[in-house]
Amino acid sequence: MSRALAILQFLAGDAQADRVVPPTGFTARLTVFVSATMAFLTVFALALSLATGRLAENWSDALAQSATIRVSAPDGQVEDQVIAVMDVLATTPGVADARALTDDEQRALLEPWFGPDLPLDTLPVPRLIEVIETPEGFDAAGLRARLAGEAPGAVLDDHTRWREPLVRAADRLRTLGLVSILLIAATTGAMITLAANAALAANEQVIRVLRLVGARDAYIARAFVRRYTLRALAGALVGTLFGALAIWLMPEAEATGNFLTGLGFRGVEWLWPFTIPPLAALVAFMATRRAAFATLKERR
Repeated sequence: MSRALAILQFLAGDAQADRVVPPTGFTARLTVFVSATMAFLTVFALALSLATGRLAENWSDALAQSATIRVSAPDGQVEDQVIAVMDVLATTPGVADARALTDDEQRALLEPWFGPDLPLDTLPVPRLIEVIETPEGFDAAGLRARLAGEAPGAVLDDHTRWREPLVRAADRLRTLGLVSILLIAATTGAMITLAANAALAANEQVIRVLRLVGARDAYIARAFVRRYTLRALAGALVGTLFGALAIWLMPEAEATGNFLTGLGFRGVEWLWPFTIPPLAALVAFMATRRAAFATLKERR
């Protein structure tokens, strides 16, 4: 209850103390502008981090549930090898389904690299078999051993070499997003500190008069802290709203998973941007409070 009362008193302010801080001017505009700009950038850093991590996780999950077997053999032996592989897969625990891709499906996979109308019948292209795993998965080492004995021309690719880099990329991008947000917060604090110091220097005569009539440093500092905290909150709120609007206007994600069209928030993720204004206000509170007490101590 006492903490809530203190917050209400802080928000209500003191009309006499507020006169110490100029309501307009360069420092006021600088605080609002910096807070709005940094909040806008934070929204995009947050969206980029979440979207990239989400996309990498989707790719990783999709690859984790599937595997591919490439069958290479001399002419006339490919179909026998495919049949042998299918027989092995039919008796392999952890394999939910398996099917050999048709020529049209293989042509569609190769089209982005070799163009349309690829003559598969005249090229030594291996046959591909798609393997769908159960949630428990299969023993990749055991399956490779069986394939080596019963279908020597078959090579199993369980997509491990694709999955692991995606997981590492997702972790690094999340870390990069967090570091970016921390740097933005530090920059915001530094700029607000400079603005508060400039305001204190500009009002040095007023501060001297207040001290002569008995005002303590805590009373004077409280006025600066409150005014700059509210300015930062207002600026961050505006920047967050514009950032969220810009993200909302981004194109929807395509079925192909195109990254640039998937940049944005999903579901409850839309709540994250609205934590930015109170966090910006907290940064401003801490930065201004430290700057105010340090400056007032130097000017005694």
